[in-house]
Amino acid sequence: MTGSITRPGGPAWSSRRHRRRTAAGPGPRPTAALIVSFIALFGAFLTYALNQRAVHREHRAETFAEALTAVEEYLEMPYRVRRRPKSASAVRQQLTDEVSGLLARMAFHQAWLQIEASAVAGPYATLVATARAEAGAQMSLAWQQPPISTDSGLNLGVPYSRDRSNAARATCIEVMRRHL
Repeated sequence: MTGSITRPGGPAWSSRRHRRRTAAGPGPRPTAALIVSFIALFGAFLTYALNQRAVHREHRAETFAEALTAVEEYLEMPYRVRRRPKSASAVRQQLTDEVSGLLARMAFHQAWLQIEASAVAGPYATLVATARAEAGAQMSLAWQQPPISTDSGLNLGVPYSRDRSNAARATCIEVMRRHL
C-alpha cells in the first residue's frame, strides 16, 4: 500500500460510472444548447410581437388624428366663409366644394372607425353630429353676412362658440386614448 488510495469497488466502479454517463447521452451540453436556442427564439418572437404592437398602435393613432383633423377643419369653415372676398363666385364655389369634401371625409372616417375601432365609432359620430350642428348654423349665418372688405375686419373679434363640439371632442379623445 505504498502511496495509492483505492476507492471502494476499485476500477470496476469507475467503469460502471462511465457506462452510466454515456448510456444517458452526451451530458448537459445539448440541453444547454437547446435552452439557449429557445431563449433566443423566444426573444426574437417577443421583439417581433412588440414591434407589431407598436406599429398597430401608431397606425391607429394616425387614423384617429386624421378623423379629428377632418372635424377641426369643418369647425373652421364658418371663419373661412365669413372672411371670403367680396363678389368672387369662384371663391364661393371653392368654399362650398371644401365643405362638401369635409363632409365626405368625416363620413369616410365614421365608416372606417366602425370597421377598425367600433368602440370609438359612437363617440366620433356624436362629435361629427355636434360639429355639423354648431358649425353648420354658424356657416349659414356667415353666408348671410356681407363679405369683409377691410384688413381690420378680418379679425372677427368674437369667436364662434364651440362649447358643445369641444365637449364632444374631449369625450371622443378619451375613448380614442383607451383604444390605442
